[in-house]
This record gives sequence, structure tokens and C-alpha cells, in this order.
Amino acid sequence: MKQLKAIRTALDYVPQYLSFQQRYMPFVGAQVAVRVDGDLIYNEAFGYADLASETPLTVDHLFRIASHSKTFTGVACLQLVEQGKLRLDDSAGAYVPELEKSPLGKVTVRELLAHGSGMIRDGEDSTFWSLDRAFPDREELLKTIHKHGQVLAPNEHFKYSNIGYSLLGLIIEAASGVSYRDYVTTNIVDRLGLANTGPDLDLERIDDYAKGYTSRAHGPDRIEIEHIDTFAESSATGFYSTASELSSYFQAHLDGDDRLLNDGSKRRMRQVQWTVTDDSSYGLGLSITKDNGRTYYGHSGGYPGHITMSKLDLERKLSISVLTNSNDGPAAVLCAAILQMIDLALSEKTKTEPRKPKEIDRFEGRFATLWGIIDVANLGGRLYMMAPTLQNPAAEAVELDVVSDTALKVVGDKGFGGYHEPMRYTFRKDGQVKQIRGAGGSIMVPADVFKLPEKVLRPTR
Repeated sequence: MKQLKAIRTALDYVPQYLSFQQRYMPFVGAQVAVRVDGDLIYNEAFGYADLASETPLTVDHLFRIASHSKTFTGVACLQLVEQGKLRLDDSAGAYVPELEKSPLGKVTVRELLAHGSGMIRDGEDSTFWSLDRAFPDREELLKTIHKHGQVLAPNEHFKYSNIGYSLLGLIIEAASGVSYRDYVTTNIVDRLGLANTGPDLDLERIDDYAKGYTSRAHGPDRIEIEHIDTFAESSATGFYSTASELSSYFQAHLDGDDRLLNDGSKRRMRQVQWTVTDDSSYGLGLSITKDNGRTYYGHSGGYPGHITMSKLDLERKLSISVLTNSNDGPAAVLCAAILQMIDLALSEKTKTEPRKPKEIDRFEGRFATLWGIIDVANLGGRLYMMAPTLQNPAAEAVELDVVSDTALKVVGDKGFGGYHEPMRYTFRKDGQVKQIRGAGGSIMVPADVFKLPEKVLRPTR
């Protein structure tokens, strides 16, 4: 099965998984978009943009994407390097006169981009993250850098710093001669034709934003968190976008696409500067992660009421963005789960051969027992039994083989769950599944007809 066709089978299952997770976790809302080689092949929204009014979330609602802003700042810096207006080894003090005599004026653009400057993360008073006060302006930012900025020596240890990236915004302004917001809007947002993306809160479009909410850690009731301008920290955390446009932006990071940067600059952004864990490293404005044996470039984001995640697979030319609107939004979990479904659809380490849809469609569906819910789904032309209750169903998926028009056989189980036993289907006259006598002898019925009794009584002999 060709790659794109296989990917589409995985994405055909994603709405079933996400709609189930939205009520099971539960999360407030999620936008999900997937692109392959420039084409938008998946774009859906689940849950709510506004809990009080029960307004459904749409694919057009705007999300604050927080630290994704750092990737835009990285692109801006590399553009200015290409233009000869900036060098990665230039010192911050060369562009920000207020820091010229400060020890932190000696940190380089490269060190700031790589989180190697040793600079404080958010300052001594970062209560703006809780909306207790406004985000810093330029004057307060520079005061913070002077008084509290240096925590470690440059290049001593990876140290993530929003203050460092805010300083990069000032450097971009000095090197370009225009404000940070104007520069990135003209040279990144407008160049890509992104109508729903911008460098910070746009109050004229406030009704277009998905509302953000608190975590359920504080109790079952979520509280709305109003949107806030990040002022001098736009270059670290200010941007807004949609999943569709954010996934489009990451397509411009593919080699051969010269709309933003030449390939040499893109490789430079992707080059590992710091190894953080076995599966996580950082480049110049890009987070680099490994998952299920694959390497992804992208970023996460955490803003009051919004948690977001984007990843780019260079080999598959695939970008994905998942945007959620609460402090406990499972963006990373959902993103990883969808990518592993795609991995499974494209896997060559299987026990069965791909089949045509007409050979396996009749077996698909969601089925229920007293013990829970299982899905039988087509991923890459093969049937898998998965539990939508799991955060990552593909990780525990069980491969099934077609043995007749009315039976499957468990072939992918590790041995605990009915390995090599049959799943016998009974169909109604209209071709719909009536029940399945599952591996292990249990009976499953379609989930939409399954009803729990008021009480499960013990049987008598």
C-alpha cells in the first residue's frame, strides 16, 4: 500500500479515537491538522471553544501557541544571517546598547537560540504566567536581565529561557530596523499567506479565539482564563495560530522549500546543540525528539489555558499540529498517539498482508462488553483491535487476520489475550454486525446498542 493511502487509513480512525478521548479524559477541546508534502489531509476539531455557552470548537478558532513562537524567532534570526545583518556568533550587547557593559551582553545569538546562555528562565517574579500582573515590557525585561539574568555561565548546561528568547526579539528589532512583530509578520506570516497567524494577541479578533481553561487538578469545574498580551516576550511565547496554519508553517521547514530559508539555514536550525535526554535535544529554535524510532523537529507550547504541540517528519514530509485549550490539555499525548497510528499503518513488521477495503470493511467498528470498549480498525489495509480508552491505542494494538467471511483470528497478541483464537462474527440481514464471539469466548456487541444494567447481578446455577 502506498504511503499516503496508508496514512489516510490511520487518519480515518483518528476521529473515533479523539471523540472518545474528549469525553473519557476529558479535555475541553482540540484542533488537529496533518499535512503531507504540502497537502492538508486532515483538519478537524473536537470539544468546545467556550464551555459556558457550549460553543463547539471549529478548525478556525485561534489558539495561543506559546513557545512555538521560538521557532518563528529562530527563522527570523537565520533570515537576518542570510541577509548579512546578523551573525550567530555576534554578542547581544552589539545590538542592545543597554547590555553592552553587562556580562550578559557577551552571550551570543547562537547561545540564546540554543538555550545555552545560562540566563534565568522567567525572572524573579513571573506571576504574569498566572495573570497576576502584565507581561514585561522592554524596560522591565532589561531590568530583569541586569539584576537576575545570569544563573549559569554560557554553555555550562542546557537551560531553557524565555527571558533569553525575549532578548532575541530585541536583537531582531535592532538588526532589522523594525519591531519584532512587524518583522515576523512581513517576513514569515505574510510570506506564507497565513491569515490566522500572528505574533501576539489581536484584540480586534478576540471573539475568534478559543477560550482557555484551568486544569481539573483543582476540581471538576474549570475556570476560564482570559487571553493576555505578552508584550516584550512575544518572541518567546506570544504567537497565535490554528492547527491547519501551524502545520502549513512547518511544511516550509522541509528541504527544497525556499519561501523562508535556504536549505543550509534550515539544516543549521536542525543541528543538535544540546542533548537533553536520550529522546530529546534542541537545535536553534527547534525541539528535536525521537519517538518510536523516528526523529521529529518542532516545538511544544504552554500558555495560560492552552497546551500545544507540533512535529515535522522530514522523511515522510509530514507535519502535525495539535492544539488544546486547557492547562491540562493532552496535546503531547494526542500527537504521539496519532503519529504511532500512522507508524502502525506504515509498518512492515506485520503478520498479515494488506487487504482491499471491501475485504475488511465489514469487520470494523466499535464494540462493547461489561469490561469496556474495543475498536476493530483498518490501519494500512490490516485489521487491528485497539482500546480507545488507552492514551496510545496503537502501542497495544493487536493484529487480526481474516480467516473467512465471518471470522478473524488473533495473530498479533503477545500471548495473554487469546493468541491464535478466533473472533466469530454474526451479521444481521442488513450486513451490520450483530455480535462477536471474541477470542477467549466473550461476547461483544456494537457499542451503540450496548446497555449497562442498573446493577450487575451474580448468576445462579
